[in-house]
Amino acid sequence: MMNEQPHILVVDDDERLRRLLKKFLSENGFNVSIAQDAQDARNKLGLLEFDLIVLDLMMPGESGLDFARDFRSSNDTPILMLTAMSEGEDRIFGLECGAEDYLTKPFEPRELVLRINNILKRVVRSTPQDQTDLIQLGGLVFDSQRHILSRNGKQIHLTASEASLLVILAENENKVLSREQLAELSGIAGNDRTIDVQVTRLRRKIEIDPKMPRYLQTVRGQGYVLRPS
Repeated sequence: MMNEQPHILVVDDDERLRRLLKKFLSENGFNVSIAQDAQDARNKLGLLEFDLIVLDLMMPGESGLDFARDFRSSNDTPILMLTAMSEGEDRIFGLECGAEDYLTKPFEPRELVLRINNILKRVVRSTPQDQTDLIQLGGLVFDSQRHILSRNGKQIHLTASEASLLVILAENENKVLSREQLAELSGIAGNDRTIDVQVTRLRRKIEIDPKMPRYLQTVRGQGYVLRPS
């Protein structure tokens, strides 16, 4: 889906901000479409393919959180959530609902471009390679070169952040990595809590019982470790 001009969908009920973001992102090499609310976004998504969605958290009617939760159940297009400064917990909820990253309002447009580019660099690519490196996780198989997680040949959707995190863990299997190391190596922006959220999301996809993880384990006081089958 990636091309010379990544296609970005900006979803925000603030018309002035939508227009400003479209102008700025267009000037920085992106193809940009805009939507005023969740339903408008769904209409656009039904007609076009996008490389990334910039999504406002607080919108009248269906919120960005609700939209992200519903959208993520069937689509792995990366989401960058826009939030207000006072909504600290909502930023965590946004990550838990499937957002790759968040940016608080007001923000520097240049930072938005930087974060978009960082996310796009982590987007899952499924181009076949001559050789693959397969990691067995019970009934699951993770192809760390193609960033594909599957069960019985059926692919399980991974967000770009989840895939990036699993690649780093797979490359360092049976080695404990701190949250700081995981953030740096995977390119996931945020703090320790951000890594914890991504680990929780990943466990839901690879563990039989996410509360009693067999493969992606916590080492108290040190970090996380992947122990394949």
